[in-house]
Amino acid sequence: MCFTISKKDKNTLARTGVLKTKHAEIKTPFFMPVVTKGIAKYLTLDQLEKLNTKCFISNSYLLYLKPGEDLLKKTKDYHNFINWKGGIFTDSGGFQLKNPEFMIKINNKGVWFRSPFNGDKHFMSPERVIKLQNNISSDVAMILDDMQDAHKTKKDYEIAVNRTIDWAKRAIKVHKNKDQLLFGIVQGGIYKDLREKCAKEINSLPFDGIAIGGLALGESKENMHKAIDYSLEHIDRGKIKYLMGVGSPEDIIQAIGKGVDCFDSIYPTKMARHGILFTRKGPINIKKAIYKENFEKVEKDCDCPCCKKHTLAYLYHLYRLNEPGVKILMSMHNIRFIHRLIEEARKKIKEGNFESFQIDFLKNYKI
Repeated sequence: MCFTISKKDKNTLARTGVLKTKHAEIKTPFFMPVVTKGIAKYLTLDQLEKLNTKCFISNSYLLYLKPGEDLLKKTKDYHNFINWKGGIFTDSGGFQLKNPEFMIKINNKGVWFRSPFNGDKHFMSPERVIKLQNNISSDVAMILDDMQDAHKTKKDYEIAVNRTIDWAKRAIKVHKNKDQLLFGIVQGGIYKDLREKCAKEINSLPFDGIAIGGLALGESKENMHKAIDYSLEHIDRGKIKYLMGVGSPEDIIQAIGKGVDCFDSIYPTKMARHGILFTRKGPINIKKAIYKENFEKVEKDCDCPCCKKHTLAYLYHLYRLNEPGVKILMSMHNIRFIHRLIEEARKKIKEGNFESFQIDFLKNYKI
């Protein structure tokens, strides 16, 4: 069994556990930074490891383009190529369906993508995506799903749900890497009936875990959390649950209380690059002049390299000069903030105090 639950919170649906993969045993809940092309933006893999990152997610479609399947085969697998000892999830490339830079067209057979590197056209079927991830040999492979952007019609979402279910069944038939876990994905927009239909169908299939996709794409926070609830209601409690693309501190803490076990997002590092730093009192904008002569740390109790050595005034100085190094420092802080937050959530679940921790955090975290 790849996932075991070790402790359940008595007042919420939060739980701790362990996800066992070929390369790692990862304590849940956990957060995955995005390592798109074999390295994170402004962070090396060594830095991610020192921030206590146990697992990250990469994009299999971009890895297929560069460095390419042949090279990855020669190095035996992606882990060897980048020299990473922890866990790796690979996304199917479904997220690129919303990006006109990548997307050409989609039908029931699969998706025609455009290479962002040279403009070449490539076709990806549900079967091809799984065979690609089998060769990459990530710890967890994701199925190809039809992820529609926010504000589409209900008919668009209905087509996407039916296609995602069909593709999930096709993916299972060709998944041959016994050392690799396979996760299904629930789609359906913000529509209760579509989320219910998709969740029930995906849950009935022999996946190792279930992801909730198609959120944090422009819908309201209220609708996003409703859609999460609609999906979780129809997924077996014993399965590991993965909320895709959600990375804001408040959303993570709320979702843990609903029973979500893992997350990924570009949000922490993207916010850092835009001058936003996470703190327990809420995000701060380092571009503001109030930090020009502020010689405090971002957070006094944070153990990240940024907080150990540098002040807000120094970060303000660097950011105003547009120095690239400040994006490294702030990215390290935001990633470590999320990891520390989830580490504390795990501790509170084990102690039976998660509900009060959740209430206090959401009360004090001012957006």
